[in-house]
Amino acid sequence: MRIRIVGAGAMGRGIAQWAATAGHTVELCDVRAEAVKDAVEFVTAMLERAVQKGRMSAEERGATVGRLVPLDDPWAPGPDVELVIEAVREDPATKAEVFGKLERALPASTVFATNTSSLSVTGIASTLQDPTRLAGLHFFNPVPLMKIVEVVPGAATRTEIPPLLTALVESCGHRAVTVADTPGFLVNHAGRGLVTEALALLEESVSDPAGIDRIAREVLGLRMGPFELMDLTGLDVTAAVIDSIWQGFRYEDRLRPSYLTPNRVAAGLHGRKTGRGWFAYGPEAPAPSPEPPVTGDAARPVFVVGADSDPEAVRLRGALSGAGANVATGPAPGADAVVLVPVWGTTVAAAVSAHGLPAGRTFGVDPLPAAGRRRVLAVTPAADPAAARDARAVLALAADGEEPWAVSVVRDTAGSVAQRLLSSIVSVAASIAERSLATPADIDLAVTTGLGYPVGPLAWGERVGAGRMLELHRALHASTGDPRHRPTRWVTERAQLGLALTDPGSSLADCG
Repeated sequence: MRIRIVGAGAMGRGIAQWAATAGHTVELCDVRAEAVKDAVEFVTAMLERAVQKGRMSAEERGATVGRLVPLDDPWAPGPDVELVIEAVREDPATKAEVFGKLERALPASTVFATNTSSLSVTGIASTLQDPTRLAGLHFFNPVPLMKIVEVVPGAATRTEIPPLLTALVESCGHRAVTVADTPGFLVNHAGRGLVTEALALLEESVSDPAGIDRIAREVLGLRMGPFELMDLTGLDVTAAVIDSIWQGFRYEDRLRPSYLTPNRVAAGLHGRKTGRGWFAYGPEAPAPSPEPPVTGDAARPVFVVGADSDPEAVRLRGALSGAGANVATGPAPGADAVVLVPVWGTTVAAAVSAHGLPAGRTFGVDPLPAAGRRRVLAVTPAADPAAARDARAVLALAADGEEPWAVSVVRDTAGSVAQRLLSSIVSVAASIAERSLATPADIDLAVTTGLGYPVGPLAWGERVGAGRMLELHRALHASTGDPRHRPTRWVTERAQLGLALTDPGSSLADCG
C-alpha cells in the first residue's frame, strides 16, 4: 500500500516508521521541509538502533529506509496513494484546511484518516465535500512500541473503511479496536476511572499522593500509581482531557473532575517536564520520604469482626494466626484487643456504630486480595494512636520464610483506597460497554495494551465477581450518597442474570 503521512512531528514520524517497517511505501510530508528531513533522520537512527540490538538486519533497515519517500509538497498529486494519515496539531481549523487541500489533490478513491486524539472525527469529516471517506485512526506515542490503535468511524464514514483500517493495522503487527466517535474515544475515556477517583480520595484527605500510589501499585498491581502517571503525562494534559471528556458526556458524575487540578496547572506544577508536579524531579529534588517504621506491639491481642460464615473474616483470621498473631476468639472483643473490621464499600465508623465496637481501638482492613505484600489499615478520627500503631504491627506480621507485610495507614472512607480505585475503573468501563461505545473484548484489550493495566477492567471486575462488584457499588453509593458511585446497568444486569462482566450478551439483532 502507498500511504501518505501529513505531519512529520513525533506522531507522524512514529507512524511512518511503523508503516515502512511493515513493508508499505510511505510518503512523508509537512509544511516545514526541515521537519521532514529531521523525521527521516530520526527514523533512520531508530532503525539503526534496532539493527544494533539485533531486532532487524542491516538489509531490512536499508529496505525500510528505501520505502520512506520525503515529499516537498503535502498537496502534490498522488494517483497511487491509497491512504492518507493526517498527524498535524490538534486544531479543528488546521485539520479542515489540510483535508480540504488533500481532497482537491488526491483521487476520490483515497481513504482519509485523522490521528486526532480528542477532536470529533465526524466534525472533521463534515468539512469535506465527501465526509464518507474519512475515519479516525488514533495511534499512541511512541507508535512502534504502543501496539494499539483506535479505529474510529465518523457518523458518515463508509461501512467498508473501518474493516479496511483494522486489517491494515493488524497486518502491521498492532492491535486494532473499533470505537464510537465519542469524547476521549476508548483508552482516554477508560483511563478516567483511575485518575478521577485518585483525585477524589486526595480531596477527602484519605491519604497523600505517595500513599495512594503505593496502594495502586502493591495492592492493585498497577505499574504506575495515578499520581506518578499524571506527572509522566503532564497534569496540564491530564486535566484538559478530564475536563473535555466530562463536558463531552454532559457532566456525567462518574467522570467528574477535581477542584484540585486548576490551581496546580496554573502554578506550572505539570510534572516531570516542569520539574515538579505531585512529586519533585531532577538532581536537586529531595529524596522521597520513606514510610514510617512499624513501631507498635505485634503481640497485642487482635479480634477480627465477622462470623465463621464470613469468608473475608475467616481468611484474615487464618492469615494472622499463621503469622503468629495473638488472635482472640469469642463473640466480642476483649478489653484490650485491637479490633479489625474487613470493610467492603462501607466505613469503619459505620461498623463501630452498628455493632457497638470500641471506637478508639477499632480499625478497618481492606479484604481485597493484594497483588503485592501490602495491607491497608483504615483509621477513624476517634482512633487511639497507640492502638493504631499496634494494629499496624499485627498486620505487618508474616509467616516464617515470608517477607513482612508493608502496611499503609489511611483515613477511614467508604471502601478504602484500593476498592474505590477498582470500583471506578470497572464502573467507567461498564458505562462504556452499556452505551455500546466499544465491545467488552475491545475495552479490555485497549486498556491492557494502551494503559498497561495488569488485566482489563471488565475482566478485573469478573475476577471479583459481578455480584460482589454490584455489592461494592451499592455500598459505596449508599455510604457516600455520591452519584459517581451509582451502580451501572451493565454490572447490575449481569449480577442479576448470572452473566460474566465480559459477556456482551444477546443483542436485539440476535433476537429479532
